[in-house]
Amino acid sequence: MFPFLALLDSEHVDEELLLAVSRVAPVITSGSTPESTIRYLLVEDSTSTDVNQIITFLDNGTDKAIVPLSLAKSLLGTVPAHRLLLLLDVANVSAVSDSVRNAVSGVLLKTSSSSDFGLDVDLVHSVSRFFVSASVHVLAPGLPTPSIIRKLAAIGASVVIPFSQLTLDSTSQEMISIADAFLAPIISDRPDGLFPTVISSDLHGKRSLGLVYSSCESVAESIRTGKGVYHSRKHGLWRKGETSGATQDVVRIRVDCDADALEFSVVQHGVGFCHLNRASCFGDLDGLAALERTLVSRLVDAPEGSYTHRLFNDEELLRAKIMEEADELCRAKTKEEVAFEAADLIYFALTRCVAAGVSVKHIERSLDKKAMKISRRPGNAKQQWIPKTESPKVELSKTEAPRASSAPFINRNGPIQMRTVDMSAVSPEDRAKLLKRPVLKSDEMIAKVKPIVDNVRTHGDSALRELTAKFDKAQLDTPLLLPPFYPLAPEAQQLDPAVRDAIDVAYSNVYKFHAAQIDGAPLIVETMPGVTCTRFARPIARVGLYVPGGTAVLPSTALMLGVPAQVAGCEKIVMATPPRADGSISPEVLYVAHKVGAHAILRAGGAQAVAALAYGTETVPKVDKIFGPGNQWVTAAKMLVQNDTDALVSIDMPAGPSEVLVIADDTCNPAFVAADLLSQAEHGIDSQVVLVASSLPETVLAEVEEEVDKQAHALGRVDIVRESVAKSLIVKTQGPEIAMKFSNDYAPEHLILHMRDAPAWVDQVKNAGSVFVGPYSPESCGDYASGTNHTLPTNGYARQFSGVNTQSFQKHITSQEVTMDGLQRLGPIVATLADCEGLQAHANAVRIRLGM
Repeated sequence: MFPFLALLDSEHVDEELLLAVSRVAPVITSGSTPESTIRYLLVEDSTSTDVNQIITFLDNGTDKAIVPLSLAKSLLGTVPAHRLLLLLDVANVSAVSDSVRNAVSGVLLKTSSSSDFGLDVDLVHSVSRFFVSASVHVLAPGLPTPSIIRKLAAIGASVVIPFSQLTLDSTSQEMISIADAFLAPIISDRPDGLFPTVISSDLHGKRSLGLVYSSCESVAESIRTGKGVYHSRKHGLWRKGETSGATQDVVRIRVDCDADALEFSVVQHGVGFCHLNRASCFGDLDGLAALERTLVSRLVDAPEGSYTHRLFNDEELLRAKIMEEADELCRAKTKEEVAFEAADLIYFALTRCVAAGVSVKHIERSLDKKAMKISRRPGNAKQQWIPKTESPKVELSKTEAPRASSAPFINRNGPIQMRTVDMSAVSPEDRAKLLKRPVLKSDEMIAKVKPIVDNVRTHGDSALRELTAKFDKAQLDTPLLLPPFYPLAPEAQQLDPAVRDAIDVAYSNVYKFHAAQIDGAPLIVETMPGVTCTRFARPIARVGLYVPGGTAVLPSTALMLGVPAQVAGCEKIVMATPPRADGSISPEVLYVAHKVGAHAILRAGGAQAVAALAYGTETVPKVDKIFGPGNQWVTAAKMLVQNDTDALVSIDMPAGPSEVLVIADDTCNPAFVAADLLSQAEHGIDSQVVLVASSLPETVLAEVEEEVDKQAHALGRVDIVRESVAKSLIVKTQGPEIAMKFSNDYAPEHLILHMRDAPAWVDQVKNAGSVFVGPYSPESCGDYASGTNHTLPTNGYARQFSGVNTQSFQKHITSQEVTMDGLQRLGPIVATLADCEGLQAHANAVRIRLGM
C-alpha cells in the first residue's frame, strides 16, 4: 500500500515535481507519463473510452486502470483483477455485485463529505470492510492533513492528492509537501526516531547493497533531489558519495508492510556502495550481474585475436554459437543438462546484448512489459523452425520414462502416434510415474470457482442470468424450463426420428439393467433371539443431474443419469445443461428429459449450475445430491459445495478427464484396437489413452499404430485427437499377467480386453470403472446403449468408487426391534460396554427398562 496516490489534474505540471512524486507514489493520469512512473489510468467517462483503448494502455505499460462500474463489467474476465481498480461514488457502493468486487484489486472512492477536510474516515472504513483484502483509495475535496493520511493508513486505505495540492516546499494551508504526505503513516520503533533503510540496486534485480538509517529530513531531501541522502547516527545528514564520488540516483522509495522501515531502490555510481570499495556490503555481485560486469570489462580490454574479442567483433561467429547452444538446450534431457546448456546460451546471448549496448536492466524492462501484456499473440513458431520431416518413433528408455502430465511437442504435419514404453526397461520409480494422471490443482480451481458459487448463492437467478450471458452467450428471461419437454417444446420438433428411435432402444436397455439393480425388499436378520435388525432402501428425494455441453451434445449422459434416478423413484429430478446461444436446449436432451420424467431443466452450465443445484434459487429447486461429469470448473464446484455444511449436498464421485486402457495380445484385430483407442481420445485433448501390449509382436503393434494414424485423419475431431494421442502411451509388457497387474494399478475408467479367452480374465480385474470383454464389445456400446452406466470413476478413483448405478440414487436406513425377552439377553451386554466407555446415561437407558 502506498501512503498516497497523486492525481495529475493539469496538463502543465512542473517536471521536477512530477519526478519527485514518481519516486514515492503512483501517478493517476488520463494520458501518458514518464516510463519510470508507476502509472494508473483514470477513466471517468465510459462513453468516450472503450474496452480496447483501456487494454491498449495496459499493454503499453500502464500498471492499473481505474474505471467506472459500467466499464468494469465489460472488462471482467479480460483484464486480471490486479490490474483493475473500480471508480465509485460513495452512493454507488451498494450497486457493486460480488462478481465485480472479486474481479478488481481495489476501489477509488470519490466522496463529497465535508467532515475531516472532506474525508469521512468511518465511511471509508465501512467501504474497506466490503472490499475485503482490496486496496481502497479516497479522493475527496479539501486538503488532506498528515493526521488524516495516518487515520486512513490505519484502516488500510490511502488518500489521492491532486498535483495542484502537492509541493516540494514546506506544507502550508493550501499545499502539502510530498515528503509530509509520504512520511505521515510511517512510525519509527527506535528511540532516536530513525527508520531502518535497505538500499537495493535497481540495475541488479533489487539486490541488497547495504543497511542505513533515514530521518524525516533525509527522506525529504532524497525525494526533492533524487539523490541518496541518509542519516548517520554519528554525523547527522549524510549525502552518499559527496566526497567519494559513489553517488546514487534514487529510482523508488518504498515503505515496508509494517510502516516502520524503508527501501531505497537506487542506481549506484562509482566503485560501489560499500566503504570497502565493493558493490555491496553483503559481498560481491554474482549471477547475471557478475557475468554482465565481466562481459562489459572484456568488451573494453579483450586482447586482439582472443576468442572473446572474436565474439564481440564477428557477428556470424556469435550468431552460430547462439544457434548451437539453443539447439543443445532443446536436446537436453536431465535437470543438470538443461541448467548447463541454458547457462551456455545465456552467456552468448548476454555477449550479444553487451556488444549492442543492452544491459540486463534493459532486458528486465522488456520482460516487465511482456508481463504487463493483456492481449496475447497466437504464439505460433516461425515457419523455418517447424519440422518438415516426420519425426521417427522413439522408444523411451528407462531414463526417459515420461510423467503422465508431460506435454510433448506435437508435429501438426507428422503422423498421429502414441509414445512407447517397454516395461522391462522401466525402473519402479518410472513405472509409478506412468500410473499418474495429469496433476489436478484442485485447491487452485476451488479458489477460482468460489466467487462464482458465492455469487449464485447470494444473488440467485440474477447471477445465473448474468453468468450464462457471459459464458454461454445466451440471454435468458428465466433459467428454468418446466415440462412438457416433448413434443410441445419448439426445439423438440427438430429431433431426428432416427435419433429418437435410437434413444428409445438405449432407454429400454439402460432401464432394464438398472431396474434389476434396485434394492427393493428389506434385509431382515435376527441377530439373537428377540433382537431383529433391518436394512431398507429409500430413494434420495431431490437429485440434480449435470449434463455437459461444450464440444459435444450428450443425450447419453442424460440417459445414464436420468434412468437410474427414475428407477430409484426420486421425487424431484432436475437436469442442468448449458444452453445454446439462443437459450434453447438440444432436442435430444429434451427428449431424454421427457422419457425419464425430469421435473425441470436448468439452462446453465459450469460452476454456476452446480451452485444453483446445491443452494437453490428463486426458481431452481435445491437438491440433495448432484450427479454427472464435467470439466474442471464443474468438478471443483462439486467438491466445494459437498464440503459446505450449509449446502447439505453430496456428489456422486470426483471426476477427471476421460480414460481408456486397452489390453491387447497377438489375437487382437489392429483396426478394432485403434478404433477403441480413438473413441476415447476424441473426448478432449486431456483424455487418457493407454494401450498395454501383452507380448504383442512388433508387426502387429506397427499395424495398430498405422490404423491409429489412418483412422484419426478421417475423424472430424482430428485436431483434438492429435493432441490427446500425442500424450498417450503404449506400454509393452511380457505376458497377460504383467499386463493385468499394470491395469489394476492404473485403475482405468474403461478397460477393454482384446485377449485370448477374454471372459476368463474378467475374474482378475480388481480396479476398473467398466470392463468391455472381447473383440465385439467396443466401449461405445457401454457409452450409449448396452445397458451399463457410462458415468464412471476416473483419475484412478476406480480403486475406491463404483460407477453410477441405481443404488447411487438410494440411501439405506437401518432399524432394530428388541422384545422384552431380547432386551433381557442383550441389555446387560450393552450396559457393560456403556460402563466401559464411561457413558452412564447410555447404560441407564437399558437398566431403567430392566429394573437393574
